[in-house]
Amino acid sequence: MGWVYLGLAGLFEIGWALGLKESRGFTRLWPTLFTIASIIVSLGLLGLALRSVPLGTAYAVWSGIGIIGTVVLGILLHGEPATALRLGCICLIACGIAGLKLVSP
Repeated sequence: MGWVYLGLAGLFEIGWALGLKESRGFTRLWPTLFTIASIIVSLGLLGLALRSVPLGTAYAVWSGIGIIGTVVLGILLHGEPATALRLGCICLIACGIAGLKLVSP
């Protein structure tokens, strides 16, 4: 169940990163509230995941999911560049996450 919590925590990390941009420096109420709620849920789920997933692995996977999701959605929603080098680096992060999952209990 720890890996499920960890995956969900990563998704909420993506949510708060996107919400942070949409809040425009915490000047817009609803995006700000969404960001705060997403942070709380993400950290709560990460805490639950840490009951069974090693700390270093959990943190790396959690941040990796957030990084990949935020970059991909930045490309899709905000027109950020999708260069081959950038996408290659995202693939390396994904390989690292998969590798940590394979070697962790």
